[in-house]
Amino acid sequence: MTSMVIQAVFFDAAGTLIKTARSVGESYAAIAEKYGMQVAPAALLPRFRACFDGSSALAFPGAPAPTISELEKAWWKRLVQQVFAPFGPFDRFDPYFDELFGYFAQPESWVLYPEAGETLRALSQRGLKLAVVSNFDSRLSSILEGLGVAASFDGIFISSSVGYAKPDRRIFDFVLKAHQLAPEHVLHVGDSVTNDIDGAANAGMKGILVDRKGAHQAAAVTRVASLKEILDHLG
Repeated sequence: MTSMVIQAVFFDAAGTLIKTARSVGESYAAIAEKYGMQVAPAALLPRFRACFDGSSALAFPGAPAPTISELEKAWWKRLVQQVFAPFGPFDRFDPYFDELFGYFAQPESWVLYPEAGETLRALSQRGLKLAVVSNFDSRLSSILEGLGVAASFDGIFISSSVGYAKPDRRIFDFVLKAHQLAPEHVLHVGDSVTNDIDGAANAGMKGILVDRKGAHQAAAVTRVASLKEILDHLG
C-alpha cells in the first residue's frame, strides 16, 4: 500500500462489524411459525438473499425526515413479502412482519464480530476518525448503542436517511464532506466487493474487503480475514 496518511476509517455494518445472532432463515422461520406459517430455515435463507440482492436501494432521496421511518418499514415489508411469496398464502403476515421488524431492531438480535471492539479501540487510540457507512435503516444506531460500540464512531451514516446507497459514490461523498476529509486519506472497510470496494473506488477511496471465509480469493482487492488486520494497512 502507498504511504498516504490515513486520517479516517469508514466501516460497513452488517457482515463487517456485526452479524445476526442466529441466521436470517432461522429467525424468519421461528417467528413465522408463531403466526401459522411453516417454512424451513434452509428454504428462507436463499430466498432472502435473492430478494435482498434484487431489491431497490434502501434510500429515499428528497424524502422529508419525518417520513423516513415509515418508508423504511414499507421497504422491508415489500422485501419480506417477496421472500414468502413462493410458499403459499400467509394469512397473518401483517402481525408477523411487525414482530419480525421489531425483533431485528433489538441489539440482542445481533452480535459484534469478536475482534470488532478491540479493533475500534486500537484505531481510536491512533487518533483516527471512525464512521459507519451502511445500507441500513434507522434501527442501526440503537443496535450499535446496545452492543456498546456506537460511541466509537464520529458518525453513523445510513443510506435510508442520506438518500443514496452504496455503491453510489454520493453516500461516501456525503460522509467525506461531513468530516471535511479528502478521499485519499480514508480507508473504507466492508464485506461486499460491489457495495464497499467498488463503491469506495467510485469515491476515490481505498477499500479493504473483509473476507473471513476466503470466498473472494480471485478478486483483485486488498483482503483481510479479520478486522484486526486493518492495522497493518494504515501506511
